[in-house]
Amino acid sequence: MNLQQLRYFNEIARRGLKISDAADALYTSQPNISKQIKQLEQELGVDVFVRNGKRVVAITEPGKIILDIAQRILQDAENLRQVGQEFHSQDSGHLTIATTHTQARYVLPPVVKQFIRLYPKVKLGLHQGNPTQIAEQVLNGEADIAIATESLTLYDDLVTLPCYEWHHCVVVPPRHPLLEEKKLTLAKIARYPIITYDFAFSGRGKINEAFNMAGIDPNIALTAIDADVIKTYVELGLGIGILAEIAFIPERDRHLRMIGTRHLFKPNTTRIAIRKNEYLRGYAYDFVELFAPHLTREVVAKAMHVPL
Repeated sequence: MNLQQLRYFNEIARRGLKISDAADALYTSQPNISKQIKQLEQELGVDVFVRNGKRVVAITEPGKIILDIAQRILQDAENLRQVGQEFHSQDSGHLTIATTHTQARYVLPPVVKQFIRLYPKVKLGLHQGNPTQIAEQVLNGEADIAIATESLTLYDDLVTLPCYEWHHCVVVPPRHPLLEEKKLTLAKIARYPIITYDFAFSGRGKINEAFNMAGIDPNIALTAIDADVIKTYVELGLGIGILAEIAFIPERDRHLRMIGTRHLFKPNTTRIAIRKNEYLRGYAYDFVELFAPHLTREVVAKAMHVPL
């Protein structure tokens, strides 16, 4: 057997058992992949796929065990390559960050600017998606680091570390009646149509939790995946917005006003996630520390159980 056969097997599993999709992703032909998988099965003495005619319909029980081992081997092979690159060219390479719109738009810009200044030869990529998508990108090796508030802790194969806490706020147009209230309450917020995040984004679960515990059914008129869209529709007078405090910038959002809600909604924790047993280049550790200064190389390496 060889790494190429294991790579083909892994890619078919990743692509929902669609050999044609795996072939396209690996820039090879479907017959070549099928041939290599057959050779792998012959050498191992077991079938890794259940077939219905020429179509792959499932992974066999031994195939699941083999896939798990193959993924570890492929990751170790990638780690070996990274070690070689680390010592050959310490200040150049690639780093891909998978994150949400809020992080990419409001938190990461100064970090990215500083990182590019420190490592001008490193090609930095930002992939945006929902928390589930970005976690899977790291698990699949499509990204090196995930940054999000939700879902990352749900994956056993990811090492997650807390970066910072943030809170929600309410945004309204100028002269909105809520600006006259001495103390904002959930009941007062619920009098108005609410524009806020889609359930998968930016602490939406904490918003739902607060209203549920108060026994209030809010009128969620519109949901969006990013704060810019929320603010746009609040400016149009379609409702009041609930979004992350970090997404409100007074000098830019001059047509809106912010009301604090720290007494109403629980704080949220943004985390980074890295695949277990991943070998990180030195500049990747530096990126993490730029984003969250308390997450030094020593802290991250210890959490990942890897030697410095």
